[in-house]
Amino acid sequence: MYSALSCRFGGELAAASGKEAEYAKRRRQALKRVDRELSRGNFKVALSLVKQLQRKPAGGLRGFGAAKQVPKRPSSLDELELDSKELLTLRALFDSVMESIERCNLFDSLDEAPSDTVESIVEDGSYVSLKEEDHFMCVQHEAGHFLTGYLLGVLPKGYEIPSVEALRQDDFAVGRVQFVGFDFLKEVADARKQKKDTGQVGSWGNRGVISAKTLNNFSCVILGGLVAEHLVFGHSEGHYSDINKLDKVFQWLGYNKSEADSQVKWAALNTVLISHHHIQVRSRLAEAMALGRSIGSCIDSIENALSGELI
Repeated sequence: MYSALSCRFGGELAAASGKEAEYAKRRRQALKRVDRELSRGNFKVALSLVKQLQRKPAGGLRGFGAAKQVPKRPSSLDELELDSKELLTLRALFDSVMESIERCNLFDSLDEAPSDTVESIVEDGSYVSLKEEDHFMCVQHEAGHFLTGYLLGVLPKGYEIPSVEALRQDDFAVGRVQFVGFDFLKEVADARKQKKDTGQVGSWGNRGVISAKTLNNFSCVILGGLVAEHLVFGHSEGHYSDINKLDKVFQWLGYNKSEADSQVKWAALNTVLISHHHIQVRSRLAEAMALGRSIGSCIDSIENALSGELI
């Protein structure tokens, strides 16, 4: 009797394992198609493929756009349903992230960086070369951007991680992640260039040009690298160029300081919560990015790490 039950149970496990392997194989094949479209510059087609996978119950993408987010209304950690230990950890992380943001002196300067650096979502001039240590930090930082975007439903379309050798040769070598759907950054860069060249400010004050959802996603994605640094190292090195980019978008939209501060505080809280819940997932993603894996392979590493986890 016991032997028969044991055999039956073992057979069911084997069948389940076989199904999971088949689903994973289908997902990898589909993600290869995504990679092909991205390599051809067909970003809308690639996004459409990912959204189709998002809806598949088997062999699909559990994580894309599935992040649980903080309500946009004025909120604090105390209003969230967290146990006391997690609340203490998250409060310390949130306070540390906000201190880093405040040190950037948001809104202090309009012309701190060249206008053409705004166009790329994450072109991080934050890493003075410290060889292997800087490379590790850069990988974690870029993985933070990538994962935040993916979990919010923003598809990465490319990334660069400078090698250790590149960091040795160039103190200003940078990493970057680019995303589908943030095309407005080109308009921000053009407006800044016009302002610098002509002194005209007519291109600023573009409320309504982008949706609230796009701004929310962008705000969180751009803070994803900073939050990742705090999670891994307990602090953030660098010059906070991401915060400067966010500042320039607020200026382009015509936000006043109070509006910008409110948006940043919500985005920091949201990103801290998302990132803290997926530390191991980001670690696995960072490993894939350090090896220069394709976008599809990086997404597959996320999905594998998410297996069995609550999102």
